[in-house]
Amino acid sequence: MLNRSDRRLWIYDTTLRDGAQAEGISFSVDDKLQIAHRLDELGVPFIEAGWPGANPKDGELFAKLRDRPLKQAQAVAFCATRRPGRSAATEPLLAELLAAQTRWVAIFGKSWDLQVTAGLQTTLEENLAAIADTVAHLRQRDRQVLYDAEHWFDGYRANPDYAIATLDAARRAGADWLVLCDTNGGLLPREIAEIVAAVRDRLGPDISLGIHTHNDSGTAVANAIAAIEAGATMVQGTIGGYGERCGNANLCTLIPNLQLKLGYDCIPPDKLAHLTATSRTISELANLAPDPRAPYVGRSAFAHKGGIHVSAVLRNSATYEHIAPEAVGNQRRIVVSDQSGLSNVLEKARSFGIELDKNDPAARSILQRLKDLERDGYQFEAAEASVELLMREVLGQRPHYFLVQGCQIHYDLGRNVYANDSMAAVKVMVNQCPCLEAAEGNGPVAAMDAALRRSLVQFYPTLAAFHLTDYKVRILDGQAGTSAKTRVLVESSDGDRRWSTVGVSTNILEASYRALVEGLEYGLMLHGVPPARMSVLPAIAVELG
Repeated sequence: MLNRSDRRLWIYDTTLRDGAQAEGISFSVDDKLQIAHRLDELGVPFIEAGWPGANPKDGELFAKLRDRPLKQAQAVAFCATRRPGRSAATEPLLAELLAAQTRWVAIFGKSWDLQVTAGLQTTLEENLAAIADTVAHLRQRDRQVLYDAEHWFDGYRANPDYAIATLDAARRAGADWLVLCDTNGGLLPREIAEIVAAVRDRLGPDISLGIHTHNDSGTAVANAIAAIEAGATMVQGTIGGYGERCGNANLCTLIPNLQLKLGYDCIPPDKLAHLTATSRTISELANLAPDPRAPYVGRSAFAHKGGIHVSAVLRNSATYEHIAPEAVGNQRRIVVSDQSGLSNVLEKARSFGIELDKNDPAARSILQRLKDLERDGYQFEAAEASVELLMREVLGQRPHYFLVQGCQIHYDLGRNVYANDSMAAVKVMVNQCPCLEAAEGNGPVAAMDAALRRSLVQFYPTLAAFHLTDYKVRILDGQAGTSAKTRVLVESSDGDRRWSTVGVSTNILEASYRALVEGLEYGLMLHGVPPARMSVLPAIAVELG
């Protein structure tokens, strides 16, 4: 049996199964293996790896986990109860489950009488028999069983006696955990707490209860906390809150809330500082941009913009931070904008390794330059690489690597929009050496980016590792029509780090050019590449042919 204490909570991650059902997510087998091992390193005790037999990838994953076993976590295989009219011993789905060779298995069954009669199209008695038969069959084969009571709360509200009977069937057959699922995500915290407390009263205080909540009402995290405070000792969720429809309870919010605010033991204390890195790695593997406003782990979770806020938080972080960001592996960010004060500039410069004194005229020059540019349409909150380049330019420390002497772009309206319909020719000068290169792309910006990189990589091989990870366009004054200013935000990566740059112009291609060039320059500076022998980077005319 598990070693339980009053403040011990068991974290059960279902990112690889329930999270993978989110629209837009498709993990490869290698992605899933990496995620499982990252969660293992984080100290998560239960990792639901998938449904063996439901698809080839999940079966392959369990085989790989046998070759590369987890260090401390239990990999859990997931399946349904046997189908009506069968026996568990002859159910092919359960045979696939057992073939995964995991010590722990999770079985879901019907709790709602409506789901039994309308969904399974069987009797209430047969559903109870299926639950008991399945759990007993698995226990006889030395498996530890988690019973997931699907649609539990809806079932309890419709027919509480029958819903309780389904739990009792699983318990009597030997289930180790009974997990109450708010499958439709429709309940609110007070209802969750009342029902969980009622279940403990009916089944006794020694029952091991878990909670599984969905976020359709925006309360998945609050519902899970309410269930725990009412007596649940296991909480299921996903990293980033990924999941079907509106997602599942977000473990990146739940774990620090439970551990730092409520004093529960969820993961080893020394592992909590890895939460942010784990969250961002899994976002990358899911091919989704991390949510910057996510509590605790988001890039903006400890970002300060207003000058008064910055001054206060630098004197005493408790004025505007509810925890130390380092506790979850995050960091404080000072954002510079037209609302910034001198404190923002000084602290931001310090984060770049630039020491500025508040009495240094350069500090006020930087602040004024930022405010002037924001008035012209720039926005630096999400473009910190451009901020650092601007600061170093004012201080005479900005490295320049190349001169762009010309750029011509041709776009063919008659070609297939899914083909390379644009061509760009770019002429650059590096260390007095001219280079002219052309490239095609799916759109004029892609063509310009490809031509820039092709012309420069022979001088700076480091550029081969750089790639664009995001490209955003914002029209700043729609009423100005086609002459409106456009702001372009470009995010670049070297495969390890990310940085963002910004460009503004009435010409979208020129705005893109400015952001692209700064992205390349910043990446080279980040890698410590020596600059070329030149002093200025002039603006160029971008011609569209």
